[in-house]
Parts: sequence; C-alpha cells; structure tokens
Amino acid sequence: MYWISTGLVALFLLLSAWSYLFHQNTIIGIRELGFPDFFRIQLAVLKIIAAIVLVLPMIPAQVKEWTYAGIGLFLLTAIVAHWAHKDPAVLHLINLAVFALLIVSNYTLIR
Repeated sequence: MYWISTGLVALFLLLSAWSYLFHQNTIIGIRELGFPDFFRIQLAVLKIIAAIVLVLPMIPAQVKEWTYAGIGLFLLTAIVAHWAHKDPAVLHLINLAVFALLIVSNYTLIR
C-alpha cells in the first residue's frame, strides 16, 4: 500500500510540476487564480523536491513527515483556490483523491 500510494502521489506531483512549468493553459489558469509567476515556479520546484523526498527510502521519516505536511497544505490551498475561482468539480475531486492517497501513504510509511 505504501509504495502504490506514494508512487501515485509522486507521479501527481511530477506531472503537476511539469504542467506548472510548460503547459500554457495551466500557466494562464494559475495567473487567473491571482498567483504571480514566481510563485508558480516556486511551487513547481517544491513539488519536484517533494516527489523525490517521498520516494527515496534513505530520507529520514521526520523529513518525510514535513514533506507530507507541505503537500497536504498545498492540496488544501488548491481546493480553496479552485473553489473560490468556481472551477469544475473534477479539479476538487482530483485534489481530494490525491489528498486521500497522501493520507494512505503517510499512514503506511515504513519507519
């Protein structure tokens, strides 16, 4: 369960980071949410780092716990931002599904 949930969260983070950096519709969408470009780039870099931290087994559990907290905060912020922007419900469902996977990954973290 740990590796499946963690792998899916990491994949989501990497695909999302790629989209933040290179997908024009995502870049425009983030601007429409009111976030500046430097924040979009910062989030993309942090998502890449978070994905790496989650999948590397030699990273201490305490570092992973902080990573889980950061990803969770990002997902909750994304849900609120998309809700305020009145975006399609599918975006909320995706973020909630990734949040659920994040909980499973954290709960089953091999210590």
